[in-house]
Amino acid sequence: MNYILFDGPYRDNLLPFTYTRPVADLRIGILTVREKWEMHLGYTTTTITEDYLSEKYPMVEMEENIMINASYLPNNELVQLVENLKENQAIFQDEDVIAFFTKDAQEDIDFNTFDAIEYDGQAIKLEHVWDIFAKNGEAIQEDFELITNGRDSQPISATNNIIAPHNIFIEEGAVMEFATLNAAKGPIYIGKDAEIMEGAMIRGPFALCEHSIVKMGAKVYGPTTVGPYSKIGGEVNNSVLFSHANKGHEGFLGNSVIGEWCNLGADTNNSNLKNNYAEVKIWDYTTESFGRTGLQFCGLMMGDHSKCGINTMFNTGTVIGVSANIFGSGYPRNFIPSFSWGGAAGFTTYQTNKAFDVAKKVMSRREIEFCELDKDIMNHIFEITRKFRRD
Repeated sequence: MNYILFDGPYRDNLLPFTYTRPVADLRIGILTVREKWEMHLGYTTTTITEDYLSEKYPMVEMEENIMINASYLPNNELVQLVENLKENQAIFQDEDVIAFFTKDAQEDIDFNTFDAIEYDGQAIKLEHVWDIFAKNGEAIQEDFELITNGRDSQPISATNNIIAPHNIFIEEGAVMEFATLNAAKGPIYIGKDAEIMEGAMIRGPFALCEHSIVKMGAKVYGPTTVGPYSKIGGEVNNSVLFSHANKGHEGFLGNSVIGEWCNLGADTNNSNLKNNYAEVKIWDYTTESFGRTGLQFCGLMMGDHSKCGINTMFNTGTVIGVSANIFGSGYPRNFIPSFSWGGAAGFTTYQTNKAFDVAKKVMSRREIEFCELDKDIMNHIFEITRKFRRD
């Protein structure tokens, strides 16, 4: 069977992270949404997404296809329903379409003509950008069970201080000495060739993906995920870092999501709780205004390729777009549009030629090319976010 993941109705709620990727390639738990579905199904998947992303993330359609709403994370019950879909059937949860069977000859989809299968289970669903960190603990638990099922962990060195070792899994090539790991309240997963340096203290649920690093003396509270080739230090609480992101120094990061190729300067701190303990409101791209989260704790949402200088301070519920550069004293405003340059004293437009030069240099350090396709995507984002900038 051919499986295709589509963005679904919540795609714009998940900006700025879906500016640069389909919903399927968001990371929550240990794996991305796509990786979860592919592990469960035993098939590779392709994507239906925005036109400007479709060359990088193409769709492959065959005679028979099952379309899956990428906002839904798989579990055994839901996967079984998806695998058993037949022609003219669709899976619904209330008003949401989770998955449906289609043939390449079908041009128009009218769900009123489909046989409806109602799903009343408890699958994790990504509806809002803050769900990425707020639901990360559940996702780590599910991914941990999926990845480690029937497998044995690498041995844990006796130099480490371990609580609940049965809830810890270490992949081949991982290095960890003189660290403290407490998995009593949630699993801890250490990916292939990852490293936890001396003196680090970690509470689960926690995921350190392949080739990533926890630096000396770091204090990490779960549920936290550090994506592939990323680095953390200082204090981190209930946050998700995508791949190739760096928070390598002292400073606090809490209840936050950090995109790919981001860098937080030394002693960067974010607030995750208002002084009056009120509900946090954050920028909503769909209404172009600040909206309610229902959360008391909500920190920093930083889009891909954005960076901040040393001693940067972020207010509660700050949203930063793609390829912004923040620096200077004081608190910048809590919505920073894509391609912004500046800080509390004000912002100007971060011109694409300068932004692309930085991206090229940063990515080349990891032997990854910032190619013409990447430039085309970023140029498109520059244009569609122009309305948010004050030049």
